[in-house]
Amino acid sequence: MQRNNKFDAVILANGEYPTAEIPLEILKNGSYIVCCDGSADRYISEGNIPNIIIGDGDSISIKNRELYKHLIVVDSDQETNDQTKAIKFLLSKGLRNIAIVGATGKRDDHSLGNIALLTEYANMGANIMTFTDYGIFIPCQNCKVFDCVVGAQVSIFNINATEFSSEGLKYPIYDFKYWWQGTLNESLTGRFIIKAKGEYIIFITYNRK
Repeated sequence: MQRNNKFDAVILANGEYPTAEIPLEILKNGSYIVCCDGSADRYISEGNIPNIIIGDGDSISIKNRELYKHLIVVDSDQETNDQTKAIKFLLSKGLRNIAIVGATGKRDDHSLGNIALLTEYANMGANIMTFTDYGIFIPCQNCKVFDCVVGAQVSIFNINATEFSSEGLKYPIYDFKYWWQGTLNESLTGRFIIKAKGEYIIFITYNRK
């Protein structure tokens, strides 16, 4: 499972704080933790101290803003979100293998935006994955091999790819025009292959159906 990758950094976004084992494990074992603004309050309340807090500073508590002002990187750019600011910061430091947790929940529109941005981050040079309480989102390009549990649920969200085919999935895939068309597939073994030309996002559940 992709969770075993060695990450240079972990971003804690300001969605719902993780509760599942895998994202919590990734957060706990992260060697470099970047909190997106208000997410620092919960992370600190759990007895942790991030390496960096990034954002426009409008969501973090006054107390933590003062206590950890030496860790805060203020970026007031209103044309992008705090998750993207964290990605740009890490890439500027040469940190490219990045996990994101806490990017979903609270607001569905923010969740969708955070997921859709993964392709942009990949194009910026990041090896990026988002871990939710249920599964993992991975931005992909062209042909890829994926490891998972037998019976894992798989969804494919097409960005601009063509010539789709697969091995190891329950249902055949094709050149999806709409995002919903590639959802609700299933891995028949512990590994499957997606063949395509172009960009797409894969979602794989941690557990079987």
